[in-house]
Amino acid sequence: MTTTTGTTTTTGALGTARTRIEGREKVTGAARYSGDIPLPELAHGWLVLSTIARGRVRSVEADSVLAMPGVLAVLHHENAPRVNLDYMGMIGPPDPIIGVFQHDRVPFRGWPVALVVAERPEQAREAAEALVVQYDQESHDIDFFAGHPDVYTPEDSPFGAAETTKGDIEAELAASTFVVDAEYTTPEEHHNPMEPHAATAHWDGGRLEVLDSNQGTTYVAGELAQIFSLDAESVRVRSEHVGGGFGSKTVRPHQVAAAMAATILDRPVRVVMTRRQMFSTIGYRSPTAQRVRLGADTSGRLRALDHRSECVTSTVHEFIERSATVGRVMYDADAHHTSDRVVRLDVPTPTFMRAPGEAPGSFALECALDELAETSGIDPIALRVRNEPDRGPVSGLPFSSRNLVACYEEGARRFGWADRDPRPGLRREGRWLLGTGMAAASFHSGAGPSTAGVTAEADGTFTVRINAADIGTGARTGIALVAADALAVDPDRVRVVMADSDLGPAMIAGGSMGMRSWAWAVSIAVRDLRERLALGGDIPPEGITARSDTSEAIGALSKKERHSFGAQFAEVAVDVTSGEVRVRRMLGIFAAGRIVNPLTARNQLVGGMVWGISMALHEEAVRDRASGGHVGPDLAGYHFAANADVPLIEADWVDDPDPDDPVGIKGVGEIGIVGAAAAIANAVWHATGVRHRDLPIRPDRVLSAGTSVPEPGHRG
Repeated sequence: MTTTTGTTTTTGALGTARTRIEGREKVTGAARYSGDIPLPELAHGWLVLSTIARGRVRSVEADSVLAMPGVLAVLHHENAPRVNLDYMGMIGPPDPIIGVFQHDRVPFRGWPVALVVAERPEQAREAAEALVVQYDQESHDIDFFAGHPDVYTPEDSPFGAAETTKGDIEAELAASTFVVDAEYTTPEEHHNPMEPHAATAHWDGGRLEVLDSNQGTTYVAGELAQIFSLDAESVRVRSEHVGGGFGSKTVRPHQVAAAMAATILDRPVRVVMTRRQMFSTIGYRSPTAQRVRLGADTSGRLRALDHRSECVTSTVHEFIERSATVGRVMYDADAHHTSDRVVRLDVPTPTFMRAPGEAPGSFALECALDELAETSGIDPIALRVRNEPDRGPVSGLPFSSRNLVACYEEGARRFGWADRDPRPGLRREGRWLLGTGMAAASFHSGAGPSTAGVTAEADGTFTVRINAADIGTGARTGIALVAADALAVDPDRVRVVMADSDLGPAMIAGGSMGMRSWAWAVSIAVRDLRERLALGGDIPPEGITARSDTSEAIGALSKKERHSFGAQFAEVAVDVTSGEVRVRRMLGIFAAGRIVNPLTARNQLVGGMVWGISMALHEEAVRDRASGGHVGPDLAGYHFAANADVPLIEADWVDDPDPDDPVGIKGVGEIGIVGAAAAIANAVWHATGVRHRDLPIRPDRVLSAGTSVPEPGHRG
């Protein structure tokens, strides 16, 4: 069916479920990832990481390793090319870890100290494991805890203010009828995308060519040009397929090391990280210590909201896990205070990890709201509705759209919330205590400047060229649907060329901004192309191409609070004899703008909710105080939700197009994880009568906390 909206004719391709364009290639093994692409005379590099947490490299004993079969070079701080780190990149100053082998200083365990290059990967690995590195070791500090004496308030940045204040928190708390004052913690968590980080670098006609697994070739090419002091045109980065990123696949040590080795050896060099190496070189989610204070009047209306969070960064680079920011959007209060503080330790630098800030922050805030509901005797959903803001609680800006109440209503209806008895510990099946819980969710919705080209080919097909990145989200298919809808043609007539920095600048796949940014650029290019085609005439053999640049349009956007929202519901069973917690069912209802492809959007939302289960019950990276390194930095020692841990999960959405976006998109990549852990924790309280404020909710924690529910037959 063809419909007309405003001046744009559409075919209805948007909003229809469609399997991935590249799906057959992926399931048959034909899809090529960055570590799969053959090149002549390809050499292989293997990173060597420090075994101390702080100190200096005294010596790298490379002579014996250079004599091993197949070894071509050993790069370290005494012989590596010098690079430039004195620049401001797309997301701020670079993390010094990407400037590999520039000095002898070791700021944490797992810092890259050498690269061994050999003819074959097996030879490189054997030689790297044989390489002896001598250190001058210094004492280190890796202990993070609330109120660390070295915690500080960072300066504001483009990502937001470190601290916001409205009203008198202490006075409003003192005047409140109901008060919650609780502390929450979340542990260090790691990305672990299915495809490890891999890059191949070589020189071609004076250009540095990099085949890489990343979330945006524009970004990676720009950073590499800065690092190696090259003209932007002298670097090309391509990324055919990416097996997951979640914030970790930006610029990391392996790309720079591969480019260094390719320059020295004048041949292609590939560097692939191992799973263990990724635990210290690609970033992670910082642990947090959070305190939430809420004060409400007799009706449950918030008089005070105070959310303070502390997190970790390294001694060489500042990254802030902005957990308190979620409260600046979710609930209004007469007095409102949020702050994010940081402590520098001898650990690797954290980084963006799916729903950075909002994922751990929503756990604390949404659990505190549940505690307030319990204290005040108000239903958790009713309490949240009562504190719905009509404008940004801190900014005072209008919302582009906010359909959160509809998420509550639809979720409550489908989950059977009305039948829930709010008293804890009433439902039991043998040794299992059953409970239900819910939480709200939000994640910001933004767009980054992007360019695109759309060509009408002589054979009646269309080609979209845009430097987007498909990190497993179905972006290729989504872009094809956007173009087909705007062109009023069947999606099979649209071909998408992407993930090549030569295609021009475009937004990275991050911050739930990818599809919105790319769709905006494609829609403008299609509009211009249709105007040219309307003039009539034959299409020449080279086709007719229209190009777009959204920089001006996005820069002209009025200031508003732009967010996706959602409501998470969970039912759990708690084994009081073993401490095991099982999630039995989950439901998420989201207001996330116009949905481009329901099939892949639901995959994204369910995937986020699965990660929420993992966050609530399993994930926790533990560091050894003596060594400063991880205990079990692999997928055997780092626990996460497996198939048996994942129940029936339903994800759906309410109508919520963004009126300021030409396609109506907001974003679905991260909203699915936000609120999920809190919903599960709140359900555990409903089952047992005991609050768990520290993640993950492990069996030992359940057993040590016990329950406030009497055993069957107990008379009190």
